Amino acid sequence: MPFVDSNGINTRYEVFGKGPPLLMFSSGGFDATVEKWSTAGVWKNARLLETITDSFTCIAHDRREAGESGGRIEPLTWTSYAEQGRSILDHLGIDQAFVIGGCMGTEVAIAFAAAYPQRTLGLILHWPVGGIRYRAAGLDRFAVHYAFVKKHGFQAVVEKARAGEKSQRFFFEPEVGPWVNLIARDESFAEFYQSQDVERYLLMISRMGPSFFDRDTFPGTAPEVLMGIPAPASIIPGHDAMHATSAARYLEECLPNAHYHDVALEDQTGDLVRGIVRESLESWSK
Repeated sequence: MPFVDSNGINTRYEVFGKGPPLLMFSSGGFDATVEKWSTAGVWKNARLLETITDSFTCIAHDRREAGESGGRIEPLTWTSYAEQGRSILDHLGIDQAFVIGGCMGTEVAIAFAAAYPQRTLGLILHWPVGGIRYRAAGLDRFAVHYAFVKKHGFQAVVEKARAGEKSQRFFFEPEVGPWVNLIARDESFAEFYQSQDVERYLLMISRMGPSFFDRDTFPGTAPEVLMGIPAPASIIPGHDAMHATSAARYLEECLPNAHYHDVALEDQTGDLVRGIVRESLESWSK
């Protein structure tokens, strides 16, 4: 299990296959890991890590604060997640790569393309998150965590974090906060977490939600920035409360070289999604 230092954070990554590089930002919300490409949603049937590695080098990782990766207590941003991908490419000596994002990983993929346009050969965006319900739910999770810490303190967060085993804990139990994985598995991190100044922490949390979920469509990257991303993009829309179709259409409108795959949710089989991914990558590789 290889690791790389990403701005002082130990990051687990895996490399599969051969050919042009594909940097992968997985689904899973604040619990995005390598394994999500084989277990989550459509990806367990698309089996990208088994099927496209004959032609492309797939580079996947555990997002900071998730899986086996480390983390630290600081304001989290889409760009800080994107920097992990840049660190891995630097470590591997790769100048440019195709980029794929699923669900919340689409925001990270876009943040990567916005920060490093010269390194982004193409974007595959599956089920872009966004919409008013997504924004409201995201803001609510941070508000619940804020209220829990304010009322019960850090020790209660640590006790609750260690009491459960469900993945995507922050999604299902927002009281535990976005550092739940590290609190649960790393004793030294949990000790440091409890030693913080509570008022400073609460101020940070109060600002993180509005920073992440800053608009009622696809969040994080301003439309003026999206319109300046030159890479070709394939967009596969979602259609539910967390993945509003309007967010995917917004990306189609803003990205200058976007192709929108107008495929109904019920028709998005693993085979179809895999086909779109392979076809997009092969066309961009010519």
